[in-house]
Amino acid sequence: MKILADRDDEKTKMVIVGINKAGDSLIKFANDLNNRIDTIRFKPALPEQIFKLITNGETVLNLEIDTKEEISIAAQGSFHIAQILCKELCLQAGVSEKVEDTKRLSVSLELIKQNVYENLDRTFAEIARIFATGPKIRRGGRAPYLHILNWVSKNSEWTLELDLAIRANPKHRSSVGQVVDKGNLSKFYTKKKQILEKVIHFDPNSNIIGIEDPKFLFYLRNMDWNNFSRKIGYPNISFSTMYDIALSFAGEERDVANQLFKKLSSEEISVFYDKNEQHRILAEDVEEYLGPIYRSEARFILVLSSKNYPRKIWTKYESEQFKERFNGEVIPVWFSDALPGMFDKTSVVGGITIDVSKKIEVQVNNIVEDIVRKLSEVRIQDRIKGIS
Repeated sequence: MKILADRDDEKTKMVIVGINKAGDSLIKFANDLNNRIDTIRFKPALPEQIFKLITNGETVLNLEIDTKEEISIAAQGSFHIAQILCKELCLQAGVSEKVEDTKRLSVSLELIKQNVYENLDRTFAEIARIFATGPKIRRGGRAPYLHILNWVSKNSEWTLELDLAIRANPKHRSSVGQVVDKGNLSKFYTKKKQILEKVIHFDPNSNIIGIEDPKFLFYLRNMDWNNFSRKIGYPNISFSTMYDIALSFAGEERDVANQLFKKLSSEEISVFYDKNEQHRILAEDVEEYLGPIYRSEARFILVLSSKNYPRKIWTKYESEQFKERFNGEVIPVWFSDALPGMFDKTSVVGGITIDVSKKIEVQVNNIVEDIVRKLSEVRIQDRIKGIS
């Protein structure tokens, strides 16, 4: 570029397409290039533009999609992701071509997102694992590569400036800063470039990480990070959650659930209890609202496993969301008239039993005391490990 520019040949023209801000490294090489470089930003699509895309698709297929506004937002600026979500929605509704009579599609967006995520998991799980574990997994370490990938998922843009991210996350300044400053990240990326460059770009000169594939970014942003960290070998690393406890119960046990909610709340424990959240759920897609809470946004799931629990539609949905968390994050409360059978998944973890023939209030107090002790121990451990 510099040599061609110095020739002052009007017929010479060069256009370089690359990652936003990567041109900074060119300027470091030659300062006089600064006035000769222009960055053309390809901004994410606006929700209204994606909405128009979906509307055009509705017209072609003769459909009415109830959740097109939600899809426009869930696509996060990517036309491609919007198309993937709409395709999955059509498949779930049994639509594969234009229909003669206008058809209304009311499939849950949360279900669609989960299905798309599971499909993408087959493609991206191994790539995410390779990057998150770095050159060598150290189970007692602070997992700097895992945190870098997590920061990428939380960033509003497709690129992450590591220098700024490190300053914004002082708890991990030592661990992440070390692998960046010593060039370990650069060496690791170079070694695994053939695998990683399909979805991740890293510029060691500017310390910028960019995502090459919108599907991979969608995958990261919809990942259960606590579950992922355990799967790849970091059982002691956890990410912040919105609630300490989420209650899952059949309607017949609401009295017990209500007592637990009041007692736990009085101990300054953050509890997700549907009745208390009713004003937030109003006008929301209930499945879309509840799904993330039971999958990852609550530290523990407290399951009131009564004889009515397996018979209810909503408890079935909730249990489907936390089925991967039976490794220390689900606390079953068994009722004495519905003890777990040999093949009941709750039987493999430690839990508490309620004797239905005795006063519930005293037993609720005991349950709350046990949970308070459990949370206290977990929080102490988190502070010692410096967990975010």
